[in-house]
Amino acid sequence: MKTRKLGSELVVSSIGLGCMGMSGMYGGTDEQEAIATIHKAIELNVRGGAAFLDTADAYGVGHNEELVGRAIRGKREQVVIATKFGLASTSKDGKAMPVNGKPEYVHACCEASLRRLGIDTIDLYYQHRVDPNVSIEDTVGAMAELVKEGKVRYIGLSEASAKTLYRASKVHPITALQSEYSLWSRDVETEILPACKELGIGFVPWSPLGRGFLTGQIQKFEDLASDDWRRNSPRFQKENFQHNLNLVTEVKKIAVEKSCTPAQLALAWLLAQDENIVPIPGTKRISYLLENVGAESVQLSNEDLTRIDNIVPKGAFLGERYPAALMQMVNL
Repeated sequence: MKTRKLGSELVVSSIGLGCMGMSGMYGGTDEQEAIATIHKAIELNVRGGAAFLDTADAYGVGHNEELVGRAIRGKREQVVIATKFGLASTSKDGKAMPVNGKPEYVHACCEASLRRLGIDTIDLYYQHRVDPNVSIEDTVGAMAELVKEGKVRYIGLSEASAKTLYRASKVHPITALQSEYSLWSRDVETEILPACKELGIGFVPWSPLGRGFLTGQIQKFEDLASDDWRRNSPRFQKENFQHNLNLVTEVKKIAVEKSCTPAQLALAWLLAQDENIVPIPGTKRISYLLENVGAESVQLSNEDLTRIDNIVPKGAFLGERYPAALMQMVNL
């Protein structure tokens, strides 16, 4: 695989691996297959650099970090580990989640993540969500202390506003911002991506495949497992679903012309937006991992990009990207 740079120094694989789904957020899991998928990601990066693995303490309430820790045992030098703190848990019912950015909590979470991952240093440590009740200067100040202590190499934020990025960057260099970004969710293009460009902050799009919708494999609401958290997403519900499905059908036509899958087209589109963008499509299966990394070979011309933009311009997909309570937690 090829590599890209986040911030001024951190070199990672150009397409990372989001590990959240390995801990049950999208229905049932197979731990053996999940670990095999991580191992395959490492294998694909043997020549190019370190595999970029993304996890968080909230995924499976610690389970995901433990799983990743088992998978990378004996392979530490072959991976770049990104994890997060700040959420007590993830939400499958659309309700708001408790956020904590207090300095003492930052230190406690880091120690716990290091133990679960079985490593001495976290390569990239994100604040999962901005705490509106704690100044970003205090939170980032605590994260900067972790860097000085050698427990963290680089720090990042997730779902932060441009205003927060400017404030945080005055305390300590921010290497990466992780937020939702894809053909299906483009709100970051207005202020956030320009701020990242100005500040030299790399951008890591989570859910680059629109929570799987852009793959074209979800054809009806009933395709989602009964315990799949996407059932609470407005974009998967009622008339929004059919409208959004029609748009994906048009995207699929371009993918056929380019001899690639819809998922590969969506990832190639992201890679073409800026050289400092590193998407982290999540999967728990080797077959999908191989499909995703195949996006590196998809070449999109300016004409292709214009055509895609005309078919699915910003705001084309209907429905908020989160239920109302969770939308209050983003871009703070």
